[in-house]
Amino acid sequence: MVAKVPKRCVIGVDLGGTKLLAGAVDGELRVHHRALRSSRGNVTREVLSIIEGAVREAIEAVGGAAEGVGLGIPSTIDRRRGVSVYATHLPLAGVPVADLLAERLDLPVFMDNDANLAMLVEHRAGAARGVDHALMLTLGTGIGGGILVDGRVYRGSQGAAGELGHIVVDQDGPPCQGNCPNRGCLEVMASGSALVREATAMAGERPRSELGRALASGRGITGPLVTELAHDGDEAARDVLALIGRRLGVGLSSLVNVFNPDVVVIGGGVVAAGELLLEPARDELLTRGLPPARDHVRVVPARFGEESGMLGAALLARDGVDARAAA
Repeated sequence: MVAKVPKRCVIGVDLGGTKLLAGAVDGELRVHHRALRSSRGNVTREVLSIIEGAVREAIEAVGGAAEGVGLGIPSTIDRRRGVSVYATHLPLAGVPVADLLAERLDLPVFMDNDANLAMLVEHRAGAARGVDHALMLTLGTGIGGGILVDGRVYRGSQGAAGELGHIVVDQDGPPCQGNCPNRGCLEVMASGSALVREATAMAGERPRSELGRALASGRGITGPLVTELAHDGDEAARDVLALIGRRLGVGLSSLVNVFNPDVVVIGGGVVAAGELLLEPARDELLTRGLPPARDHVRVVPARFGEESGMLGAALLARDGVDARAAA
């Protein structure tokens, strides 16, 4: 039996600091194919080739029936020129990514910051649906941010707003990651990378814990491993998640004081820890935040989990294709 080719598919691409997810997505947000890649390219052309390969795989999987591509990247964006201005984790500074990929793929390519797109889909169909004021934080290799004001994703005067992971929570903290020139950013304190760093240190301090045994046995300490051990009851792993959650809550208290959102949506891979991460974050927010904002806001996991960015990119592509057709 020949598989039915979905109608009106677009390709959504979520490019992260270490991995890429591309999906062939129809108008009902159903994903018909997923292509996963490592995104660690040393130079721009390598990263572009990784994106191109994943998109071509997704297009092939739906019989070539893709109308456009949406691309979310962890970078500040000049949307008017379609240029990635400054990327902390990838070699994409000053690169007209959308135009270069459109030329390679012979399809329209629409680009935005990855966390903006996660915010977009969570607002339209996910955890922020029905509200007009929301924040999105995506916890992965770094921390991305998206802002919803009066029902619209806020991008700032040049399209570079929303770098919520780069608010400073400790002025004497460790140097931030990648190309960020700052110290003590929320990203270096509470991202997936921070989780791994703190878990590795904790494993050394508590060798009799399951986390310590994992390190001693030669297993690599990863975010998913820490989460698994924590859910299984290992106190060392739980303590690491609580530490990261409290640091996240420190950042949230400032953000909630500034923006007074209805909801803060937490996405990215780290949110798989669930309440082991979110409860300490909420407690810290209630301790440090100002009323009435701290008492009003809800802090919730993303409905679409790690796929928010990819699905948001698909929505961007659908919006772009439809706008061109109507012009």
